[in-house]
Amino acid sequence: MTAFPAQVDSSHELRPDALIEVRGLTAGYDGTAVIRNVDLHVEPGEIVALLGPNGAGKTTTLLAISGILSPMAGTIRVLGDRVSSHRPHLGARRGLAHVPEDRALFSGLSTLDNLRLGNRDRSGDLDATLDRFPALRGLLNRRAGLLSGGEQQMLALARALISRPRALMVDEMSMGLAPIVVEQLLPVLRRIADEHGTGILLVEQHVHMALEIADRAYVLNHGELALHGRADELVDQLDRLEASYLGQDPT
Repeated sequence: MTAFPAQVDSSHELRPDALIEVRGLTAGYDGTAVIRNVDLHVEPGEIVALLGPNGAGKTTTLLAISGILSPMAGTIRVLGDRVSSHRPHLGARRGLAHVPEDRALFSGLSTLDNLRLGNRDRSGDLDATLDRFPALRGLLNRRAGLLSGGEQQMLALARALISRPRALMVDEMSMGLAPIVVEQLLPVLRRIADEHGTGILLVEQHVHMALEIADRAYVLNHGELALHGRADELVDQLDRLEASYLGQDPT
């Protein structure tokens, strides 16, 4: 077996084709850093898994990339432009979609109205989107708050995808869902990346499932990058990955 790749994405060369590029990112809350000196990037057409135990800083990373959370240090570029703190609408306009952990649906609105909100510029194709999530076709007039957990996640993904984003971030898609539902949803992301060249940054608690569809993966541990490499390499060395999840030194 070849040696494991470098633990961090240590190259500081600019990546002109990267859809998401993070360099030396330190971020947190109320002056306390949750993540420190994080480097990562996402290229067109690839799925990058961001893994780690609860509290490792995965959601914090996504919030900083979206511009919701101000970084303490480092730089973030999304679709070629530097991210402006507290102005997440600018990233959305450029083609970044973010499905947060809580799904952020409008529970009092219908499924169809939630999809329309995701298609504000009317550039999306509703029929094509529903083809990817056919279970939603019979639920268009049902309020989002009355949908099951799996149906709500389908709606959150469909709303993000209807505008054909160039870059997509999905935070804990499987939260509260049965594994069989996750197995149905994850391949949709793979097809989106392959067919449209969308770059996807995926936070996922089901490590094996995430690595099956991902091209590369980063593992956060105590707010720092512990491992980084191709997904197939990480699958081959799951003992190191599990050690990272347990908060141990993965070397």
